Amino acid sequence: MYIKRNISQIFQKARALFPVCVLTGARQTGKSTFLQNELKNYRYVTFDDPIQRDFATSDPAGFIQSSRNETGTVLDEIQYVPHLLQYIKMEVDRHRVPGQWILTGSQQFHLMKNIGESLAGRAVLLDLAPFCYAEIDSNDCLEEVLWKGFYPEPALHPEKRDLWISSYLQTYLERDIRQLGNIVDLHSFETIVKLCAARHGQELNMASLSRESGVAVATVKKWIALLESCYLLFLLPPFHSNLGKRVVKSPKLYFMDSALAAYLTHQPSPDSLLAGSMGGQFFEGFIVIEAVKHFFNRGKKPDLFFWRSHDGLEIDLLVQNGSMLHPVEIKKSTTPKPAFTTPLNQFRKIAEKEYRIEDGLLVCQTESPVALPHRNQAIPWRQFSSWLDAQSTPGSSSMTLDI
Repeated sequence: MYIKRNISQIFQKARALFPVCVLTGARQTGKSTFLQNELKNYRYVTFDDPIQRDFATSDPAGFIQSSRNETGTVLDEIQYVPHLLQYIKMEVDRHRVPGQWILTGSQQFHLMKNIGESLAGRAVLLDLAPFCYAEIDSNDCLEEVLWKGFYPEPALHPEKRDLWISSYLQTYLERDIRQLGNIVDLHSFETIVKLCAARHGQELNMASLSRESGVAVATVKKWIALLESCYLLFLLPPFHSNLGKRVVKSPKLYFMDSALAAYLTHQPSPDSLLAGSMGGQFFEGFIVIEAVKHFFNRGKKPDLFFWRSHDGLEIDLLVQNGSMLHPVEIKKSTTPKPAFTTPLNQFRKIAEKEYRIEDGLLVCQTESPVALPHRNQAIPWRQFSSWLDAQSTPGSSSMTLDI
């Protein structure tokens, strides 16, 4: 059964406007399934097929001619044949038809660089993340949701979880990402990945990672950037502004999927995942990444930040919508307490002279919404996606890149 993806609306809009649409995202997020269901009359070619890859490499002009389809053509995993982009450009310049070429890739940095150089003004870029909670609409408890994660295969077939994750990490980390980054020392690279998983929901400290792994800081920085560009990590930037206090300037590190982080940190069960020492980090990461997916699914840049001063004041998540800032606190607790909103109140006092600060939000495990003092509200975690939808208004910064 095909599950409709929330990115469909912006994808179809982009396809109607641009001759080339590029859909990026980690492997196994459902890009191929999405396109095969959304574009049933398109010709579909994957460069995972060595025969197609060799054809495109040895005779790119002939490949383009043979791949043309009246409706349109999907070229899957285009990063394997980056030289082909120049020939797509020439074909687009001869026949500028909206939606003619749909490209997919699993590595953002190199793909964006090549597309920016070859297809400027001709292409639009969108990101497909794993399922968001609203797409699977699960009745599972929070522990099970975090345990299964949101990649389609383990989310829909949880009996495959452990074997699927093991295989995924082996093929994606040890083969694809390693090759893309020209990584020779696989053991050290795997150590960095595991250390990042243990820091899920914490500030990124390159020097600390370097000390614990024995890897040079410059190499750690390069590998973190690689993992981010391959959609395994998300770095939540700090909110920089002159608010009368020195603020932390390092980003916070999150795995894009809770199941991968749980597997790499050897969580033994769903219950222990949430009840253990990292339970708060897993819950916070889930909410933050849901916000990231919300922006991706609308073709927008994630205008998301955290804020922490050196004297201990912290806001877990700031959602920016145009000129508005929505401060969000994330607590694993089932009982909303006014004390949880203290950071929201303090931040509002500090920032309201310079910014429009909306009502504060506490996301927790309460069963129903609860009004809290001083313009704050607590909502159940299941309603966070609906809350994000309610905040979306025209005019927020778009991620639909004409590149």
